[in-house]
Amino acid sequence: MININPELVCQIIDKARQFHAKEEVVIPEPPNSPADESIMQVLQDHGDDLTYQEVSLAIKDLEPDQQQELVALMWLGRDDYTLEEWETALQDAADRWNERTAEYLLATPLVADYLMEGLGLHGYSC
Repeated sequence: MININPELVCQIIDKARQFHAKEEVVIPEPPNSPADESIMQVLQDHGDDLTYQEVSLAIKDLEPDQQQELVALMWLGRDDYTLEEWETALQDAADRWNERTAEYLLATPLVADYLMEGLGLHGYSC
């Protein structure tokens, strides 16, 4: 069972879809590592992007446990965990939580689909 409001997750899904529907970001310099590449893509020239700002702020305004649940939903939706492993996913998200949750989620190109799938596994839909 999820504790985060499913309607809020649906709003984040909608904004994430809008953000990811925009033209692909071009990185002018190659990153030092593959992990840096996704963060650079998200951070590249999005300071004035209203859609990015809205979804990022919506995620940052969540309590840490809600952010962790959002991450666990994404992991569940992309099959990193099964529904039976939900508590483990939540614990792993709590163990890895930091203040860059919004950037982490938005750096995942299919985050909206994964969140939608995670909600669906819990019996919710948008």
